[in-house]
Amino acid sequence: MNGGISSRMIGTAPRVLVVDGSRVVRQLIARVLKAELPEAEVVGSGSGAEAKQLLDAGVFDFITIALRLPDMDGLELARHVREVAPQAFVPIVAVSGDVDERLLRRTLGEHVTDYFDKSLGFEALAAFIRGYVRPDSHADGEVLYVEDSRVVALATRRVMEKVGLTVRHVVSVEDALALLETGRAQGRIGADLVLTDVSLKGELTGGDLLTQIRREFGYGKGRLPVLVMTGDENPANQATLLRAGANDLVQKPIEERLLVTKLLFQLKVARHLRAGTEGEGAGG
Repeated sequence: MNGGISSRMIGTAPRVLVVDGSRVVRQLIARVLKAELPEAEVVGSGSGAEAKQLLDAGVFDFITIALRLPDMDGLELARHVREVAPQAFVPIVAVSGDVDERLLRRTLGEHVTDYFDKSLGFEALAAFIRGYVRPDSHADGEVLYVEDSRVVALATRRVMEKVGLTVRHVVSVEDALALLETGRAQGRIGADLVLTDVSLKGELTGGDLLTQIRREFGYGKGRLPVLVMTGDENPANQATLLRAGANDLVQKPIEERLLVTKLLFQLKVARHLRAGTEGEGAGG
């Protein structure tokens, strides 16, 4: 459901569909994207109906959708994409002018992979898209990783450490909560991001950890992003995790590039949100 990366993206010419009612906006995005990714094929669409025709005619590797389209809501189009088998796992980014608020309230629905704040500029959008089709090879940040399978944990930890992330691996929710409590006692959060499996062998699940982080600790999505790994393809169960406060989901079995992309994006957004609140003197 939540935007896997198709095998075509490994090739040299990713196809990007830009859906926006403004011709000027489509041209700007296409221009800066071609500068960032010269080999990309950028296809523009001015309406939801036109986008549906393009989707029926060919496969895309990445889709940006404005929330307000001339003939339909952008989320309606995103839902349609998820129902078209060849496109079901393509990353979909909603381009909006109020992403910070929507990100905190998670009102964009479970069909959207990620969000981009239009106020950051189209050059930033092009760089953001590049992060999906040509991910960065290095990053920084501390991830609290909760996984009770040693084999899975070893492989996933190597993926994260390979791009420069610091990983603190624990095998239970209880251990994760203890680390977060220690951090709170020391006046800090204890991690930059939490990555947890939803199914764990202990008494508490990844969903319980999510609830504790959002309610007991009071850490919002911008302050401590939480990515939940799940093998459950039931949209209702996935939506429940998102409503409970998950920033995003990672479908199992995990695909390395998608995991890294989602981790780096959430870390970037969290830094952006924290910088904004600190700039207003509101405290992170």
